[in-house]
Amino acid sequence: MFRKILIANRGEIAVRIIRACKEMGIKTVAVYSTVDKDGLHVKYADESICIGPHQIDKSYLNTSSIISAAEITDSEAIHPGYGFLSENANFAEICENCGIKFIGPTSENMHRLGNKRNARKLVKELGVPVLPGSDDVGDNEEEIKKAAEKIGYPLILKASMGGGGRGIRMVLTPAHLPQAYHQARQEAQSYFGDKDVYLEKFCENPRHVEFQVLADRYGNAIYLGERDCSVQRRHQKIIEEAPSIAVKSSVRKNIGEAIIRVVKEIGYINAGTFEFLVDKNGDFYFMEVNTRIQVEHPVTEFVTNTDIIKEQIKIANGDRLRLKQEDVKIKGHSIELRINAEDPLTFKPSPGKITFYNRPGGLNVRMDDYVYCGYNVLPYYDSLIGKLIVYDATRQGAIGKAKNALNELEIEGIKTNIPFLKRILNDANFAAGKVDIGYVQRFLER
Repeated sequence: MFRKILIANRGEIAVRIIRACKEMGIKTVAVYSTVDKDGLHVKYADESICIGPHQIDKSYLNTSSIISAAEITDSEAIHPGYGFLSENANFAEICENCGIKFIGPTSENMHRLGNKRNARKLVKELGVPVLPGSDDVGDNEEEIKKAAEKIGYPLILKASMGGGGRGIRMVLTPAHLPQAYHQARQEAQSYFGDKDVYLEKFCENPRHVEFQVLADRYGNAIYLGERDCSVQRRHQKIIEEAPSIAVKSSVRKNIGEAIIRVVKEIGYINAGTFEFLVDKNGDFYFMEVNTRIQVEHPVTEFVTNTDIIKEQIKIANGDRLRLKQEDVKIKGHSIELRINAEDPLTFKPSPGKITFYNRPGGLNVRMDDYVYCGYNVLPYYDSLIGKLIVYDATRQGAIGKAKNALNELEIEGIKTNIPFLKRILNDANFAAGKVDIGYVQRFLER
């Protein structure tokens, strides 16, 4: 097993990875920007090293600084977490060339699946249903316009790389296309270093359902069921659940087996997530593959009793998967609430010093965070400060547990979205499972 792993990230995911490493007896190295020196990941790691100023392109996206930090600390592997360099095929390739194990898929896997436009073409060839789109059209404004006319409006313009809702624009009419095209490209370049975009036919108010997979280098692959991520605002997920009440066991099996065919066809290694839109008829349409760990991975861990981070590390170390598909049993229900430092009414970021912090507790209540009383939430990074995850035998039981946990969770000194989350949990439509990706917007317009 690895002796030392460098975590090329910050925040709650860095803390999550460090905890997993400690339980496995692995030493850890945290990297941080100059303004991040008080981060909990820095305090928890065995070693820490500064990699640059607060600007992400000069620190957390600075490949040379991160590789140098790994070499200086004699780290054998790098875990990228999510965001930043986690889906950067060039970074994965640099790690490979430097003899540093990248804890994630291979650079070749990323090249084939990390680009969403290319991934659409691949899975379509293997029989996975996709929405009409501009698969064979290059990132050229005139070509995009011609493709849009052929597909028909309304459309979604998407960044080929990255995730997290970045680089996505709704296009209702031809008049909206030029501005949306340039905005999406600019945002994609800023966040992912790649301005390539493509079009997809708009699917009206679908559910957002994703499947978690694990695969080793020996051809063994499994899917760990699905997560429902339909409760989202402006393509940013707010609440995630596992399993999805909209997915029957027979459908789960059919979609899961189709995904595994893709995984084995391309020799995919490590963790990954296949994302789908599910329309009102229950039909699935492939969206993209996230070649990394997901923010919402804990709900899958709860319902399958699997530590996905540890499995990632073991696979990267060369171990065989310990589970076979028949060993995967989905039990109970889990809900994750994203806790953001933002105004609950305007959703504007709310950085500042936390003057009081009380974490919730109880059986099957988990708080993945990186903040503490006295911590100064920085304005330079994502507003996510923690994730509240609960588990119970039933969905209604999990909702009740989430309500109680939210009532215990207290954060003072900054504004958070806790009041907004409480409103959703008390909404009759949410309780009944009547949600889709347009649910939050309708909820806000009431």
